[in-house]
This record gives sequence, C-alpha cells and structure tokens, in this order.
Amino acid sequence: MASLLAACGGGGGSSDEAAEPALTAHELAVVIATGDPLSEAVGLAYQRARGVPDSQVIRLALPTDRDEIDATQFAALKADLDARLPARVQATLLTWMRPSRVRGACTMGITSALTFGYSDAHCGGCRSTTASPYFGSTSARPWRDHGLRPSMMLGAATPEEAAALIARGRAADGSRPAGTALLLRTRDEIRSVRWPDFADLQRRGSGLPGLRVDYRDLSGTASDTAEPRADLLLYLTGLAEVPDVATQRYLPGAVADHLTSHGGHLPDGRGQMPVTRWLQAGATASYGTVEEPCNHTAKFPQASMLLARYTAGDSLIEAYWKSVRQPGQGLFVGEPLARPWPR
Repeated sequence: MASLLAACGGGGGSSDEAAEPALTAHELAVVIATGDPLSEAVGLAYQRARGVPDSQVIRLALPTDRDEIDATQFAALKADLDARLPARVQATLLTWMRPSRVRGACTMGITSALTFGYSDAHCGGCRSTTASPYFGSTSARPWRDHGLRPSMMLGAATPEEAAALIARGRAADGSRPAGTALLLRTRDEIRSVRWPDFADLQRRGSGLPGLRVDYRDLSGTASDTAEPRADLLLYLTGLAEVPDVATQRYLPGAVADHLTSHGGHLPDGRGQMPVTRWLQAGATASYGTVEEPCNHTAKFPQASMLLARYTAGDSLIEAYWKSVRQPGQGLFVGEPLARPWPR
C-alpha cells in the first residue's frame, strides 16, 4: 500500500455561512427501499424520532438481495431520487443494509455515489481520486453552496440496533460532552499513516475545556490498544481488526473508525472488521472504504478537521463528510443529525 499524506485545512464558505444553523430534520430526506422490511421499519422509526416531514420520506425500488448494485441501474435510481427530492433537502439518510456499494469500472460506496453520482474518477484502487468540494467547508447548506447532498447509511442490521443508534444520536444533541478523543498510532505502520495529524492535534488541543485529545504512539510497544475508557467521543486508529472495540465505552455522538482497506465492504469487510461493528459497540457513526484504496490519508477522515467542524456546531453528517478529502471509495454509516455542540 502506498502512502500519500494529505495536508491539513480546507476551503469552503464564508463566516456568514458558518453562522447559519446546522442541518435539521427539515433538510434531511429519509430514503427507504420499497418492500424491504428492515428498511421500512428503520426509516419510519427515524422519521418519527426526528420529525422528518412526510414529503421527505422517499421510497425507491432497490435490489436489497445483493451487496452491490450495477452502476447503470444505480444511475436510474439516483435520477429518480433526485427528481423527487424537495429543493430544501440538503442531505440524505439511507435505511437499508444492502446494497452498500456501486460497481462500474471500479467501486464506490453507495453514500458517496448518491452524493456525487457514480464516476470512475471517484474510485479505482490506489490512484488518487477526485477531491470533494465539501472537504473543510464551513458551508451549512451543501446543496445550495456545493451542488451536492451528503449521504449516510444508518447502518443498523435490526430494528433494535436502529432504535439504540437513533437514541444515541438524540441523546448527543446539545450535550456539550466532556470526554476524550483517543487517537492511536499502532504497530501496523501501513494503517497508521494518519499519526502526524493525530500528534499535531494533541499539540494544539481541542480548544474546548473538558474535551481532551489523547494521542498514543504504540508503534514501539507490545499492544495496539489503550486502556478501556468510559468517555470516548472520538476513537480513530489504524488496524484491520480492532481488539478493544467492544470494551471501550462511547459517549452519545461518538465517532470511531479504523483505517483499513475494506471496512466499508459490508457485510463482511472481506475478512477485516466492518464499520458496523463500531455501531454495535456503541459508537454513533463510522466510515470505511469499499474497495482497496491503499493508505492515502486523503481517502480517510482527518481527525483535526472532523473535530474542528464537529465542535463548531456541525451535525455529525456535516462534520464527518467535511473531514474526508477524497471520499469516493468510502461508506459513511451512523445517525446523521447528532449534534453535541449547538451553534
């Protein structure tokens, strides 16, 4: 795997945009796979919990009996969805588990494909892929300002998992949590290439009292895990399998991911830990790639950008999407409207 370290920072909107409220349920569309019992149950539960208007619950005829969808078939589905979305909608939530990716000449995560449209400029193995104009943006209205609607898959395999995840998202709202951002450089050198950003973030700190940045360099030790915590708000690491995923405790709104090749390749991660394991353990969102991306840091969340946007009052879907420069091969999962720090 080749390494390409991405620079910190980003572009985006103006200070006037930054002062706007974060996205709400009135700007989110809930997308349901028609006839799929799980999708129907999850979608309606989310609509009720968050108060999404009926006009923003969209049903699509989707092949939920397979893990991936052909790019040609997907293009027709996306065109149908785009034509039916109210103009005020700025983001979408997907409520099924299958399919999770779109295959053409290469493979995109379905959340990225819905955001940008399928294009092999956004995927294709180890090469650098097209950058997102949303990376680092301060815009509070991505459709208005960038012509894209970021998408997230809830990522729950059962209605019970969905209910617990939705409850965590709602509990996060306005909580202004005191907790820890745990950032690990592991003995896996190939998957630990984000460590310079981790170390820099610890030097600068979170900027908020009570939110501690704890960067650990474990590369010269005998372990790839830190001691169990009960207050994790951020847990980013680099491993194919995270041994302590279920022994850590996550605050409502917590974000956790592990840089590896196939974490977003649902349901099985192609032998690596799938991102849904983080949600099952108590995190509120995660991210992983669906095809071999190599370890370009631009293709994975940047901790400093994620924390900066999240603590500035962005909703979880906004902050997470803004932290990935080249997200085309990625899949975002979780509860999109969680917002621990209100603007």
